[in-house]
Amino acid sequence: MAGEKVSTVTKKKRKKLSNIRNAEKKHLVNMSRKSRMKTFVSKLEKAISDKLPKDDILKAFSTVQKELMKGVSKRVIHKNTAARKISRMFHKVKFAISE
Repeated sequence: MAGEKVSTVTKKKRKKLSNIRNAEKKHLVNMSRKSRMKTFVSKLEKAISDKLPKDDILKAFSTVQKELMKGVSKRVIHKNTAARKISRMFHKVKFAISE
């Protein structure tokens, strides 16, 4: 009976260590995804500040929108956060295109 307790303790310990390893892997992947989203946002902001043609700005906005929604589907950011960021970007794009 004492042997069974030891085995369950070691199983639990192994499972905890496995969970820690998996959490670290997910953390790295999520950081990479967040970085990718930020890169596309900064590319859009650069396109707006450089006053690129309307088509280029709209294309950049479209890719930002896709990347943010991909982040939502991968559960990296919350849906409302993505919606808020897209809304703010849209207003910037709208203003840039009208000029």
